[in-house]
Amino acid sequence: MAKLILTQEVTGLGASGDVVEVKSGYARNYLLPRGFALAWTKGGEKDVERLRSARKAREIATVEEAQAVATKLQSAPVKITVKTGDSGRLFGTVGSAQIADAVEASGLGSIDKRTVEIPARIKAVGNYKATVRLHADVSATLDLQVVGSK
Repeated sequence: MAKLILTQEVTGLGASGDVVEVKSGYARNYLLPRGFALAWTKGGEKDVERLRSARKAREIATVEEAQAVATKLQSAPVKITVKTGDSGRLFGTVGSAQIADAVEASGLGSIDKRTVEIPARIKAVGNYKATVRLHADVSATLDLQVVGSK
């Protein structure tokens, strides 16, 4: 088992600043190479406090505020315009940063790209759904309309 400090929220494991114990293979092959975690050390308590304070500054304070933002996000579909080829396939994929930018451009508010979860890779035009974690108890489902342009 490996003891780690999470630097980002990992679904099913914890949030930024949490100290977790995971199997060493999961830590070595997934969490550490992707920058989702740091190895835990006795001097790492300063890092834990820094990460927790940064998380608190980013997250929505109350459940009521998070629910209000969730209803606003779910009120209208978010349109994302991307470059496509002749067959309707995208040049690349739509990522969480593009989704966060499209939400802000559509006037639905500002969300953190780290809170957006995409269930499957978006590689073609069409309608998709994504989940936004607004609070520990509140998530919103976004309707995405991916539209192609040449």
